[in-house]
Amino acid sequence: MRLCAWYLYGEKHRGYALNPVANFHLQNGSVMWRINWMADTSPRGITASCGMMVNYRYFLEDTASNSAAYLGTKQIKASEQVLSLVSQFQQNSKL
Repeated sequence: MRLCAWYLYGEKHRGYALNPVANFHLQNGSVMWRINWMADTSPRGITASCGMMVNYRYFLEDTASNSAAYLGTKQIKASEQVLSLVSQFQQNSKL
């Protein structure tokens, strides 16, 4: 889950999220909300993402500012759960 969080939050292409689904939601002003372990146990889900899925949450009053921040400064809004997983990855990673 830590690696998944890092991939979604930290891996970039030209400063934006590398994952196209994450990039889509973040451009539209969402918050990277929660990573779910074994949320998609179908053969395709296991193959594509080891069964993990992410929830993006839209707070209507914040979507415009979140979108502007992401598009302007490439800042990703994320929940404490996601940020905690990213921090744990960074502390334990040898990358």
